[in-house]
Order: sequence, then C-alpha cells, then structure tokens
Amino acid sequence: MPQLTTEQKQLIEKIGVFHEQQGFPPATGRIMGLLYVTDRSHLSFEEIIDTLNISKSATSNSLNMLLQMHLIEYTTYPGDRKRYFGALLENWHQEVVNKMEQVLSFSKLVRQANELRGNANPSMNKLMEERVDFMEYLSQQVPKLMENWLQQRKK
Repeated sequence: MPQLTTEQKQLIEKIGVFHEQQGFPPATGRIMGLLYVTDRSHLSFEEIIDTLNISKSATSNSLNMLLQMHLIEYTTYPGDRKRYFGALLENWHQEVVNKMEQVLSFSKLVRQANELRGNANPSMNKLMEERVDFMEYLSQQVPKLMENWLQQRKK
C-alpha cells in the first residue's frame, strides 16, 4: 500500500472533488487523484481499496468506467493473477480531441434548438448563436493549437 503524506491525501481529495464537479462518481475522482499522486506507476485493486478506504463495488465500478473512458490502463505480471491499474497519461492528446468533438456535437444541438425555438425571443437567440459560434470556433482552433504546441516541443 502506498504511503501518502497529508499533502498528497489532501490533493487526492481536491482532484476527487474536481472530477465530481465534472459528473464523475466520488470514488472515480479519488481513484484518478491517487493514480496521479502516487509515485508508483500501477496499483493493485486491493491497494486502491485500502489506500482510499472505499468499497470493492465502488472501486470496481469506477475502474471499469475509467477503463472504458481510456483514462486508465491495467497491466499484469507473469505469475501474478492481479491486475495493476495506472493513469493512462500518453493519450492526453486524444482526450483533448475527443473533448473538442463533444463541444462541436453539442454546438450542433444548440444550433438546432435555436432554429426550432423560432424568433419569439431574439435576445436569447442571439446569445445562443454567439455560444454556438464560439464553440465551433474553439473546435477548429484547438487542433491547430495542439499541432503548433507539438511542433514547438520537437525543437
């Protein structure tokens, strides 16, 4: 079981709260916090339960959700039947692209809502159209920013 400082425990809780605010169950955010804070690349199911003091069910559900979302990975070791979980840090580029795709998909829905609502409330329509325009602009600009940033890192 990883030994955590008081500061690390507090940070895990802060990361957990952040993820809760994003719609994740409490255990899910705390697991992400633990995987970010620990100095070990992977932790076993039991180590996660013991360290965070959460139930097997909450741990299992959270790990499955995080695996499906490609936010964590697991590995096994020869002769050991346990699975060891770690944050999937290499895919953050794809995570950003996926978020932008979600923004673009939502902007299309907002645009459709605006069209269906009609012209009874022009000030609301204008604000909604501004939001859609910005979301579309953002979804076009972020991939360019990513490419520029990656190019600069190669130098």
